[in-house]
Amino acid sequence: MTEVISSRSVGIFVTPTRRLWVGPLLVMLAVIALTGWSAVFMRTPLADLPIRFGGGYFVIDATSLLFLLVINSVFLGISVYMSSRVGMSKLLADNLLPRAALTVAFMVAMNLGVMANNLLLLWAFIELTTLCAAPLVAQGDTAAPRRVAWRYLLYSSVSLALTFLGIMCLTRSAHLNGLEMSFMLDQMTAGVPSPADGWQRFGLALILFGLGSKLGLAPLYGWMPETYEAAPTSTSALLAAVQFNISVVAVLRVLQVFRWQNTDFVSQELLLMGCLSLTVAAIQIMASRNYKRLIAYACVSSSGVIALGLSVGKAAAYGVVLYIVSNAFVKALLFLTAGRLRAVYGTNEVGALSGVIRVLPFSGALFAVGIFALLGFPPFSSFLAEMLILSGIVQAGNLLAFTLMCVALTVIFVATGRTIFPMIWGASDYPGPQVTETWVTALPKLGFVSVLVMLGIYTPARISDLLMHVALSIGGQ
Repeated sequence: MTEVISSRSVGIFVTPTRRLWVGPLLVMLAVIALTGWSAVFMRTPLADLPIRFGGGYFVIDATSLLFLLVINSVFLGISVYMSSRVGMSKLLADNLLPRAALTVAFMVAMNLGVMANNLLLLWAFIELTTLCAAPLVAQGDTAAPRRVAWRYLLYSSVSLALTFLGIMCLTRSAHLNGLEMSFMLDQMTAGVPSPADGWQRFGLALILFGLGSKLGLAPLYGWMPETYEAAPTSTSALLAAVQFNISVVAVLRVLQVFRWQNTDFVSQELLLMGCLSLTVAAIQIMASRNYKRLIAYACVSSSGVIALGLSVGKAAAYGVVLYIVSNAFVKALLFLTAGRLRAVYGTNEVGALSGVIRVLPFSGALFAVGIFALLGFPPFSSFLAEMLILSGIVQAGNLLAFTLMCVALTVIFVATGRTIFPMIWGASDYPGPQVTETWVTALPKLGFVSVLVMLGIYTPARISDLLMHVALSIGGQ
């Protein structure tokens, strides 16, 4: 297929020859990373895990291996997108080398952070990914991207400061009970007093509240819609589908350490933040007229579903893990496709777009598929995951949470459909010719869709076993 871009779009920009190597190199690094971790996954029996290295500060276990596969799969799609956009975006071409360098540094920190076997080290890598991401956010072409980047950095700093304060409270709890606190995650249980005292409860509450902010959970969710909208498309996808997962890993690690404790207050905190996030997301999506911001509020909703599932645990645990994995591919698909829409129409406003599927047949169809996956339609894995989570909530006897989740998801479905579907299938007023995409740019998005369908219809036994191992590690049944 050939690329046809009208004068109303960003136009054709020829990349300077001296920068042509950067995009392919980024793709090559992504391919190497994904191939390497796929080989580890295929060749290493799950019974042989965990494997510790780096003096025990890093570990490959079921949790780290799952998220290494997810984040590097998404990174491959993002790197292909960046490489394919260089010739059509002067802004990207002018800043390609520093953006690629920051992206690689971000991914190195992500990979090391996911494997961290030390709570303080994991905390440090989350901070490092934030420091790498902030300059990338500032490269956006919307109004005042630097201001948004500073606000993102401020929110993240506050969130991580609360998390660090929570870690110090856990240390105080251990000291008062005559125990020595080790921050090595596989040894941390020995330094946790039982039953839990006030310092331990307060510390856990602060940790979950701080990490919840990084996940976009209410009440500290305000940075997410603004940042996702203002950042370049590739950065929005990195934040939503990659960085999100290191915060998820941190929450799972905490739950793995404390799952044998009486953590009812932890469940209540997650339940409260989950319900509040779903409520906020439903209200904001009804009012949203910006498709990129709408996706961002849908991310808040997804974080709420994850928090609800984690608050229940047990029967809902497998559904939560499946939902987290599915969510990464859905976010990547939607943001990368939204970037294509913005490149052609030059705006994120829904009102300026109509009949997208006639102007951009492939991108319009993929955006519709992504919306269906986001809303939890079969045969996508998000549908199966939501059903498992709802089933777990019912088995836990929390009918109030079940009702709220059903109502919120219904409102989000109706509001999203009312906003997005006319944009996709309405009458087109675009004056230019039809725009098509090359197979190179289409391949990663088709890969994301294939993964979502595969996990929703038939999950290979080895992948299902990996998901089950992670679910069992957080108290699943």
